Amino acid sequence: MAPTRSDLLTAFGITLPVPPLTGSSGATVVDDATCLAQQLVLNSNGEEIRAFWCRPRDCTGPLPAVLILHAHGNRYDIGAAEVIHGRPALFAPTGRALAARGIASLCLDMPCFGSRAGQSESALSKALLWEGRSPAGQMLAENIAALDWLCARPDVDAGRTGVFGLSMGATLAYWLGALDPRLRAVAQACCFADFRQLIALGQHDLHGIYLTVPGLLPLASNGQIAGMIAPRAQFIGLGDMDPLTPPAATAAALREVQAAYAQHGGRLVIHREPASGHVETQAMHLAMLAFMTAELA
Repeated sequence: MAPTRSDLLTAFGITLPVPPLTGSSGATVVDDATCLAQQLVLNSNGEEIRAFWCRPRDCTGPLPAVLILHAHGNRYDIGAAEVIHGRPALFAPTGRALAARGIASLCLDMPCFGSRAGQSESALSKALLWEGRSPAGQMLAENIAALDWLCARPDVDAGRTGVFGLSMGATLAYWLGALDPRLRAVAQACCFADFRQLIALGQHDLHGIYLTVPGLLPLASNGQIAGMIAPRAQFIGLGDMDPLTPPAATAAALREVQAAYAQHGGRLVIHREPASGHVETQAMHLAMLAFMTAELA
């Protein structure tokens, strides 16, 4: 039986409504021909969280907006700053690229990254797993709050919101897409694979412990979860040489998500690159931007 949204919320340890994000505008960090970006300090349950808010320079009226979920890459120092400064696995900074196409974006430092790098991923994971929770659940809950923050802004069109993530951010992006029906478009790059197949291949340990969610596999596979996004639009970017998403593991997940879209309709874009690995190539970057522009702008 297919999982329900309520099933997934329980598995991730999320109770709605989530605690809100509060805070005010901070310093301008980008001011160029196409993008204005601010570094913000938002507050979640008494914890200060760095965030970056990027918007098109000359657009007026309610804007489409994308929630960007940053990558891992064992670069705990980067976090949300990837949206304006980039990272090795990204072809270009996503926040700036979206702004140039008339789309605003928001990205938070997730636990253990950027401004929150004082706590290790191992320490956080152990503390939460002992309580039957997970870092992934905390990350998802905070980004539901981030979507609340976006949708409440008068300069954002709440009916035109999307989510994008690379690597760690990719898995969280389609999990969030299944959890939150407000997201009109979901784009994920370089992290779509069936966990049971990864275990069978002995390649699951390449992924971080943040993804370990107690009891998730008996409830749902990643293909089923991504399929819950249908009929809303979804983009999946894959490199066939990526050790984190070997073809045998992606094939199982793709079969399930394709079956869901065949049943429920909607736009599913699968961008595959046979000679690429765990990286957003120029072609993948441009395909994702074209997808987001078509769905939101």
